[in-house]
Amino acid sequence: MIYAVFLQKPDPNPQELCYSMQFIITAVGPDHRGLADPIVHCVTELGANISEIQMFDHDEESLFSMLTRVELAPNRVRDLSEAANEISVRTGLSIRTWSPDIVDRKPRLAICATYRTETPRAVLQAVQDGQIAAEAAVMISNRQACRSLAEEYDVPWFTIGDAEGKADDDQLINICDEHQIDYIVLARYMRILPPSSVWKYAGGRIINLHHGLLPSFPGMRPYHDAFAVRMLTYGATCHFIVPELDAGNQIINQSTFSVPPGTPIDAIVRRGQEENEPACLVEGVRRVVAGEVRLHFNRIVATA
Repeated sequence: MIYAVFLQKPDPNPQELCYSMQFIITAVGPDHRGLADPIVHCVTELGANISEIQMFDHDEESLFSMLTRVELAPNRVRDLSEAANEISVRTGLSIRTWSPDIVDRKPRLAICATYRTETPRAVLQAVQDGQIAAEAAVMISNRQACRSLAEEYDVPWFTIGDAEGKADDDQLINICDEHQIDYIVLARYMRILPPSSVWKYAGGRIINLHHGLLPSFPGMRPYHDAFAVRMLTYGATCHFIVPELDAGNQIINQSTFSVPPGTPIDAIVRRGQEENEPACLVEGVRRVVAGEVRLHFNRIVATA
């Protein structure tokens, strides 16, 4: 069960807002009493305005997850980091602090892929061309099919899958932590991230490309599902990942294409994979790194 806390804040002083940054604090670990209090007390003592709190109890896994979104003066960033480290040691929680208000550098992307090369290539090329104002910091995969892309674009490559393609999800998160990743881009990465991984990078940091129109066509075969009900319009969806798979309320971008009646399914899939999906993901990632959209209480918020 997710517990969301909506906090009524006083009207901010406009001068104070000029000197505040948004920070997202995530905490994941074994569930027991008193885990939320230290985090809430920490940020309030630092003078932060709390704009969002979400907590999740995975009863079957005895796992606690929490997201706290705050507005904090930039000169308290080090204090926040030190306090988070102290709480982590004391409680055993895995705690991360991150700000979407990135300054003096480009956002760092981890591009995850499995078999298909069209979508990761499109993101890499858009980064190289400056269409996406970010840095492709690493490529991560549970297979070897896309390794040549990393070599072509001179991006560090990491394989996290075993011989059967089963991914080591903890290794994925460790790589992202070590390379100070801002956004994880799932470019047709054909593995489902576990809740613990999603919560560690919660708050609009995981971007996914689904090869169908959400919420109508979730699942692994959206082209075939749409074809089965005689659709003539097909599409792709770029959305933020939240613990509910393909939930549909976190859509960053959707793109569609129409086909004449009688078009074979193979031709539809080929057009979608080679043309529509790459374009959809590139525009979605561009919007996120440009700060045009963010995630708030698991809903898209347009900032422009």
